[in-house]
Amino acid sequence: MNATELFFSTIQSGNIENIKLQLANNPEVVNAKDVRGFTPLIFAAYFDKELIAKVLIEHKAPIDAKDASGNTALMGVCFKEYMKLASYLIKHGANVNVSNTNGTTPLIFSVMYNKLKSVELLLKHDADSSVKDNDQKTALDYAVEKKFEAIEALLK
Repeated sequence: MNATELFFSTIQSGNIENIKLQLANNPEVVNAKDVRGFTPLIFAAYFDKELIAKVLIEHKAPIDAKDASGNTALMGVCFKEYMKLASYLIKHGANVNVSNTNGTTPLIFSVMYNKLKSVELLLKHDADSSVKDNDQKTALDYAVEKKFEAIEALLK
């Protein structure tokens, strides 16, 4: 197992002390990517490993790095509605209006998965509801299409 594989395995295990040790021995591992293009921060965020995500950010993990599909850590936590981690990422500079290769933003993801709390958080932090994805749909278009009335009301 190489250093990158070991680091991702350690993130999955949740062993925070081992994460810190590996970062101390190899600070560049914070910028590594796995076979899917996930960075350590995207990987930790996807599995709601909040403490590990915080350590990675303290070690200068690129907060808006994208995976092979153009998704960021913020996108992952918003569609899963991991609110504490979403707030932390935003507080530390995550771009609320970033889009992936499909033009999907964190707000559009949140709407597509009916995540009301994520929508509220993103709007509070100036998410642009007028952005259209590659299908020329806005977050409101998805809310109307899926009959998510509470989200639709927020977006109008």
